[in-house]
Amino acid sequence: MSSKRGGTFDDDAGGFATIQPFLSLERARPALKPPMPATASPSRTFTLSDFDFALPPELIAQHPVPERSASRLLDGRAAEPADRIFRDLPSLLRAGDLLVFNDTRVVKARLFGEKASGGKLELLIERVLTGNEVVAHMKVSKKPLPGSTVHMAGGKAAGGFDATLLSRWPDADGPLFRFALHGPAGETPWELMERHGHLPLPPYIERQQNAEHDPHAAEDSQRYQTVFARNPGAVAAPTAALHFDEAVLAGLEARGVRRASVTLHVGAGTFQPVKTENLAEHRMHSEWYEVPLATLAALERCRQQGGRVVAVGTTTVRTLESWARSGQATGDTDIFITPGFEFQVVDVLITNFHLPKSTLMMLVSAFAGYEQVMGLYRHAIAQGYRFFSYGDAMLLERRSG
Repeated sequence: MSSKRGGTFDDDAGGFATIQPFLSLERARPALKPPMPATASPSRTFTLSDFDFALPPELIAQHPVPERSASRLLDGRAAEPADRIFRDLPSLLRAGDLLVFNDTRVVKARLFGEKASGGKLELLIERVLTGNEVVAHMKVSKKPLPGSTVHMAGGKAAGGFDATLLSRWPDADGPLFRFALHGPAGETPWELMERHGHLPLPPYIERQQNAEHDPHAAEDSQRYQTVFARNPGAVAAPTAALHFDEAVLAGLEARGVRRASVTLHVGAGTFQPVKTENLAEHRMHSEWYEVPLATLAALERCRQQGGRVVAVGTTTVRTLESWARSGQATGDTDIFITPGFEFQVVDVLITNFHLPKSTLMMLVSAFAGYEQVMGLYRHAIAQGYRFFSYGDAMLLERRSG
């Protein structure tokens, strides 16, 4: 969520549109090929059904484990998987590796209100535009007409705020809605969300759905946020990073593993299902990203010294690989990574377990190999690993060749 990014329902601002002359693209991306299509031809043609699997509902984590680094870690780099605990991670990496995080911060973008008629509605703010305008998803039985005013959190007269529906977005047939928010004088959309909003937990965490009061809100406000979240704008957490705590970070530093960050503001489209068997027909949502200059320098240093780039989460992968193909250090990305994709930056991936038939299943299969990943998922299910946002993690290595 940002005034600078695109998006549909699925480091500091002002980054660099291109890499500065003293850190040329050729130096920062050694041995990379010229920009190419996001996908290449895989050895076989994959369809949506190839990424389906049966998941027992009880394995979908509804709460985080009491301690972040006490979650399980499936080491899937070798032919035989190894069951570990996440706090073992420092011993699995080596000096000179570069760990790259997504430092986005989840905002309280979910807001409850009602129409003038009294009908209930819910907004999920996807991005903040200029001034007091926002773009949002609207959940309501009958959509109000442009020009209508809705009352959020009780309305302005009751200590909440009002919102005027301006139009659909990004065009007259767009799936989102553009609103102007009217709160106390000088209060920004960010401040209104922080004061009246709720964290937009994923739909598979069922305990919060359609509830204005959630008894677990305090737990989620802490645990559905990474310990290094810095740049507000996401409506979903980069969940692979939720396992990191200060003890693990200290262990990595002692090991000689370096750290860097990127920003990708995760949109609600991350939960958008793929509906076509033919993967080429799927259109990805767009998200805003930035690769800071300091991270570009760290990537160059890592390559020069023979280290590995370790991405924490699929959002970091999408950010780094988008930069590698476009040469743009900031902008929008709708990159769709499926088997056959040629990775240019990331060597190792830390990731959670993903939904069946999801674009994230396709990404990890492209990264570590389809048969390897499906075998790891079978192992994880048999061993009772916890799945999705509050679930466990796995460690993957990029498939060679």
